[in-house]
Amino acid sequence: MGHVVVVGAGQAGLACVARLRADGFTDPITLLGEEPHPPYQRPPLSKAYLLGEMGRERLFLRPQSFYGEHGIDLRLGQAVAAVDTGRRELTMATGGTIPYADLVLATGSRPRRLPSAIGGDLDGVLVMRDVHDADRLAPELIAGRRVLVVGGGYIGLEAAAVCAKRGLDVTLVEMAPRILQRVAAPETSDYFRALHAGHGVRILEGVGLSRLLGERRVEGALLSDGTEVACDLVLVGVGIVPDTRLAEAAGIEVDNGIKTDAQGRTSAPQVWACGDCASFPHGEARLRLESVGHAIDQGELVARNIMGAGEEYRPLPWFWSDQYDTKLQIAGLSQGYDAVHVRDTPPGRSHWYYRGDRLLAVDAVDDPRAYMIGKRLIEAGRSPSPRVVTDPGTDLKALLKG
Repeated sequence: MGHVVVVGAGQAGLACVARLRADGFTDPITLLGEEPHPPYQRPPLSKAYLLGEMGRERLFLRPQSFYGEHGIDLRLGQAVAAVDTGRRELTMATGGTIPYADLVLATGSRPRRLPSAIGGDLDGVLVMRDVHDADRLAPELIAGRRVLVVGGGYIGLEAAAVCAKRGLDVTLVEMAPRILQRVAAPETSDYFRALHAGHGVRILEGVGLSRLLGERRVEGALLSDGTEVACDLVLVGVGIVPDTRLAEAAGIEVDNGIKTDAQGRTSAPQVWACGDCASFPHGEARLRLESVGHAIDQGELVARNIMGAGEEYRPLPWFWSDQYDTKLQIAGLSQGYDAVHVRDTPPGRSHWYYRGDRLLAVDAVDDPRAYMIGKRLIEAGRSPSPRVVTDPGTDLKALLKG
């Protein structure tokens, strides 16, 4: 099989190289990362790490010794300048080349930033994506300061929760009519809007950002409805974009991410892609997922297929979000739902998404039992009656039998 090179030392890249070794791959493996840190968890960055409740080394997915012990050549601080798919060779930004037999692109994603024309390059305007971002943001979170969070998705809401817990005066603006509109039902939006209001966060929906105010450092924001909001800090959480730059420059097909077939192959021979950066066939369309579970599953699938397994990817999506002391766990994909049914079992609750009679997804708020059972039902292709699911007297575990 030959030398496997993986570009991107994140969750997907690590899952791929670890699975190769676990399945008996004996040829050389090189894992290239642009950051100076070994592969680490990203979800805690905007939560426990930012709050100072988790040290940097606890972020690392594997101890440093793992790589040497498993014959994985981990090279950090190494940016790839170009991919030559004809010669099967990488050119490194620092000079030199690396040949490959199989190449895996696990380049992840980049945060969307505000344009400089509206003040996006002012001091005090920050994003939250990697360790460097978290380290820049942490000292800015001073109690009493006024922070404007731009974006009402999970990233923005998690950031707002951390800021509120640190004693900042938080305003969040969301251009869509409601927070979480792209990813969740109104019932879930309503729950988290009330949760944040209870912690003093002011949420402005249906209003966009026209421009930021200030000379060198941000001092305020002009909103699309003409109002001004004073702020000492702006945290941008308006989503991420797949990092397809290397692939595009190499002539590899891109379609909302690096385009792959169901087995993870790209349009270039012996080049694969996985994780945030990859889009794959899903029914009649294409899908790209941004989650830890997906990164692991697809990274491992690509590893098995490099070794000849010939498996097709069947995503079993799951996600989570921690805000204050509340945990939201999500199983499945709610796209295309036509009804949401609420199961209220204090102190938890869950929202069950259906299309017709088919169960698509579950949002479970402080209800791990509903999450786990909903996940197993979806994976098994089983769809209990909404009337049964929402009855507080129903033993959800019994739905798995039969």
